[in-house]
Amino acid sequence: MLGSGSMIRTCGRGRLLVVGATLFAALAATVAPAGAAVRTRTAPATSGCGATVLKPNGTPWVCTLADNFDGTSLNRNLWVPQTSVTSGFGSQDDCYVDSPSNIAVAGGSLNLTVRKAAAPFTCVTPASTYSTQYTSGMVSTYRKWSQAFGRYEFRAKFPAATTKGLHGALWMWPDNALKYGAWPLSGEIDVAEVYSLYNDRAIPYIHYWPGTAAQTNNYCLLKVTDWHTYVVEWTATSIKISFDGTVCVNEPITPAAPLVAPQPFDQPFMLALTQGLGVGGNRLDPAAPPAFPATMQVDYVRAWK
Repeated sequence: MLGSGSMIRTCGRGRLLVVGATLFAALAATVAPAGAAVRTRTAPATSGCGATVLKPNGTPWVCTLADNFDGTSLNRNLWVPQTSVTSGFGSQDDCYVDSPSNIAVAGGSLNLTVRKAAAPFTCVTPASTYSTQYTSGMVSTYRKWSQAFGRYEFRAKFPAATTKGLHGALWMWPDNALKYGAWPLSGEIDVAEVYSLYNDRAIPYIHYWPGTAAQTNNYCLLKVTDWHTYVVEWTATSIKISFDGTVCVNEPITPAAPLVAPQPFDQPFMLALTQGLGVGGNRLDPAAPPAFPATMQVDYVRAWK
């Protein structure tokens, strides 16, 4: 499973992971002035998490974040639009932009959309300049909200596509992406990744340098175009990911030496929601593209401690 998962994972974000360690650092300049002290801020407790959810010991999880996307605009006190211009994040087939055409709240959901522009345009990033005809959408809670351990729940559905070219993800990234070294040493939690090349499943993946145990599951089959609930339960000893109540990954945190559990998952992680184009084996084929615009919808994001 790990070997197969690695193959599929590589054809997912690919180049995006190369810039991952600097992605959010570059974005910081747009959030805080240069030289300013930056701290992780936690949103106030909220009652928007719905029905009480109990821990295995019978005590209730305490709601720490809830965005049900019931308004008409993105809550920028919680979410930061990710752009290629500020961070370099992108596949070089698309350009992540802060536009209502790509990032919008409407109809009770957050809508992240990949669009094909009428004509090619130049995407200028800190590291490169390239021509593309596609724009994509991504938001994160970078420097707005983060948490170590807890329960996290996403209700989402992904674009209908039967050909390669699209990549959507519900994922989590460490506040300090270099705390234990460059990716994947400092960890990443991919709650659900959907590649249009494999549109009959969502793939979870827990990235770090493990001493043992499986990190992924490529066989969590479901109709990704329907609404599903994706859940992470993260403790000091394990990370469990389930889809609609079915456990897909239950990873005991067993880092390779010199780290000891719960390292590298011992620091706050932010939340990230991405809909863009794929790379590698899932790269867009202009001769047989999926239908555009292609939208990932997120009904809500919730967290508990």
